[in-house]
Amino acid sequence: MTTIPRRPQAHLEESPTLALTDAVRKLAGSGIDVVSLTAGEPDFPTPTHVKEAAIAAVRANFTRYTPNEGMPELIEAVRWKFAADNGLAFDDGQILVSSGAKQSVFNTIMALCAPGDEVLLFSPYWVSYPGMIKLAHAIPVVVPTLMRDGFLPDPERLRRAVTPRTRAMIINTPGNPTGAVYPRLVLEQIAEIAAAHRITIISDEIYEKILYENSVHVSIGSLDAVRDQVVTVNGLSKAYAMTGWRIGFLGGPRDLVKGAAMVQSQTTSNANSIAQQAAVAAVRGPQDELHRMREEYARRRSYLLDQLGGIPGIGFLPPQGAIYGFLHIAGLSLGGDGVPPTGTRVAAYLLEHHRVALVPGGAFGDDAFVRFSFSCPQSTLQRGIARIRDGLRTMH
Repeated sequence: MTTIPRRPQAHLEESPTLALTDAVRKLAGSGIDVVSLTAGEPDFPTPTHVKEAAIAAVRANFTRYTPNEGMPELIEAVRWKFAADNGLAFDDGQILVSSGAKQSVFNTIMALCAPGDEVLLFSPYWVSYPGMIKLAHAIPVVVPTLMRDGFLPDPERLRRAVTPRTRAMIINTPGNPTGAVYPRLVLEQIAEIAAAHRITIISDEIYEKILYENSVHVSIGSLDAVRDQVVTVNGLSKAYAMTGWRIGFLGGPRDLVKGAAMVQSQTTSNANSIAQQAAVAAVRGPQDELHRMREEYARRRSYLLDQLGGIPGIGFLPPQGAIYGFLHIAGLSLGGDGVPPTGTRVAAYLLEHHRVALVPGGAFGDDAFVRFSFSCPQSTLQRGIARIRDGLRTMH
């Protein structure tokens, strides 16, 4: 009898953030008043000059395939952006435009990893990294970070995780869900380890424009020790409020970018042609809207610090970047059973009894937390935080 081999997707689950967002939509469609703080999607409109560029592309009938790697004007704009913002110099064949930064990460993993390869990632991590690694038949190896350390990687813990099968590591700074921003010293420590073991670094920098207080974004690919072994991933979704436009891009070693482009050529081919024209306008055009968005996020962050401070039983490290709050809930008590609650239980309780939707920390590799997004209108945020406060106070 022939046995059908197990497929890699048999080990996968639906993205928890997307599943929760869909569940909340269904509740709202049933007339139930639910405040959703699940999705990391800017609530601002796409800048006007970007939309106008897309309209002009439609009117000019720019509606056909572009080169798989992206249209030349956008590749040049991305190359300019990497040089101006990140200190990264890329030549021809070192840039790939994709349908979102998510696809950029996936293309890279698929091009890089063989079955049995190990990929290091730091927890709490973005929900899709482990699934992407598994789809390549590779093995995710989780290196925990701790809130007391600011969710910054510990170099000794990282060294102990490296084995002869380690092929790559993924870093995400500013980070989702923690809001951690890796300082140069930490990046230099990571780079030293990666260089010693020839580990390829996939650096997801999608939140680089959303920083608070004195935080500074440094691209690890700009460090000499690893300049030739870093794939830098970015995109337009978060900074330019262009989530639905689906434009991401990467820059890295020519052979690896070629491999990622081959993966893309057999899956989606080129990114949307009209969105590519809009992307040129976004990267090359006025950046005023980005500053206004960041200022509004900073105001919301200040509101959170004021409202969440002093609630017994929770820990909250102020995010240094990105658009999320990550609450430590292990000090709460749920149901009077004396058992420390999990993020899964707390999120379910808050949704059922207080009608506010958060994402359990287990989706990010640590179920002692829950995550919420503050990329929503201030009025929505105020309603949601009030419900969180009311709910958490009943658990202490």
